[in-house]
Amino acid sequence: MGKPPRLDLPLQESEHPKAYFAEEQEGWHGYIEWEKYPEKRKKAAEILSRYTLATEPEFQLQPLPSTNPILEGVRWKQYHAALGSTLENLPSESWDIIKEEKAEDMIHVLDFPYNGEPPRDRLVETTFTSNKDHFVRNHGGIPIIDENKFNLEIGGMINRPGTLRMEDLKNEKIFPRQSVVVTIQCSGTRRMEQIQQYPGDGDELINAPWGEGAIGTARWTGVSLKHVLKHCGGLKQGAKNLEFVGVDTYFKKGQVYNYVVSVPWRKVRAHEVMLAWEMNGKPLPKTHGYPLRAVVFGYIGARSVKWLARINAITDPSTAPVQKKEYLHYPSQNGKHNTTYSNGFSIQDMPVSSAIMSPVDKSVIVHDGTISLRGWAYSGGGHWPVRVEVSSDGGGVWYETPFDKLSEKYYHAWRLWSMDLPLDAEGWLEIVVRCWDNALNTQPTFVRSAWNWDLHVTSSAHRIKIFSVNKSKPATAKRMQRLEKEGIDFLPLTKPLPVDLESDDEYESEMQRRRGRDPEE
Repeated sequence: MGKPPRLDLPLQESEHPKAYFAEEQEGWHGYIEWEKYPEKRKKAAEILSRYTLATEPEFQLQPLPSTNPILEGVRWKQYHAALGSTLENLPSESWDIIKEEKAEDMIHVLDFPYNGEPPRDRLVETTFTSNKDHFVRNHGGIPIIDENKFNLEIGGMINRPGTLRMEDLKNEKIFPRQSVVVTIQCSGTRRMEQIQQYPGDGDELINAPWGEGAIGTARWTGVSLKHVLKHCGGLKQGAKNLEFVGVDTYFKKGQVYNYVVSVPWRKVRAHEVMLAWEMNGKPLPKTHGYPLRAVVFGYIGARSVKWLARINAITDPSTAPVQKKEYLHYPSQNGKHNTTYSNGFSIQDMPVSSAIMSPVDKSVIVHDGTISLRGWAYSGGGHWPVRVEVSSDGGGVWYETPFDKLSEKYYHAWRLWSMDLPLDAEGWLEIVVRCWDNALNTQPTFVRSAWNWDLHVTSSAHRIKIFSVNKSKPATAKRMQRLEKEGIDFLPLTKPLPVDLESDDEYESEMQRRRGRDPEE
């Protein structure tokens, strides 16, 4: 896919002077604090209201662009530019960081805020996803934070509120080190399957057109949040949730926020929330939250806040828009005509899911009676895959993946799988994969069963269509040998052959054997 020109699209200014909001503190480039200052947020909203901004691109009711990046995020660039010099260069600065830290052949789903996934086949080569290949799902620009100037605020309903520096968090005399293998998955993984069959809400950031690669596994190292809260005297009576505040600027319907979500205390109490500073044995990349991020085991990736600045102990779940108004799962009869925030439930534990990563949809496979498949299987909430099954007839007959073709089990991570699937039939076939976890949860059969207006959590059995060419069939073997001998390419599949399909003698002989095309009487 070619790269489109990266244009600085002009904003249509009204009479309002150019805005300026100072960075919150030294050594935190790209960080404007919005949550503490309502008047600042009000001013920013007023400024945004005076601009004519780009509308959402249509990417569901028509084919996706064949570009890379697929979508640009023009509105989001304009939001940042409208708020002045502190934020206006973040889109280009963020892109430079992506080019530095991520693989060159990443599939750039959205230019800004950056969303990207790796090539399908490479994702399932190893259990641990390399840092350069791990998917990225950002909601704003990538800030640049000096670790030596960093401090984490702990406040709210906490007995001893205070701040901790990175050297405090890394001091093993204060906090025991935690290192856990965790899969992080975006709720938008495999969203393209819903978009292609049953489109929904068309916000290019919230509902970006993800494929099967918005998932990755790493060994994360840091400290359990439970230990940090204990160090701060523990929670006060009535505190049931922990709110995470990231430094990235987030926009929702003309209003400005920091990225804020929350997780329940019960998750923290189980040591399933980590404050991490290492990813696969290396310091966090800037793209993934340097110098400190949350990693919430088994939950939707949106709760694992990057560039963490503050943690507040609160009573109820956060009322910030990402928690209250985003990442909601709506009933199947809800849509643009009747959806409200209150009739969706908050997505937390990720359900059992799986995907075929090789071959890809619409592949033409020439084989001798078996085809090789590879993919991933995952279940959140502390569950793990125990069985992966594949069908070659759309889901009638299932073949179990051999246990020795499944990668190692972890409490909070995926398992990679591979198998050689027996395949006799030829022509277009539908290959399906499903996973069972240790609680006997499995996947809905069809996309329609998983559809919801915001197109989250495509957990249905993953289906791809392949064109099977079975060389163990004599007629197929004969045809393929002839094409090879005459130097004729079989692909692309739809290109007509330049030679007759059989000779006149062969035709006459076969028609006699078949007793012609018409009845004799």
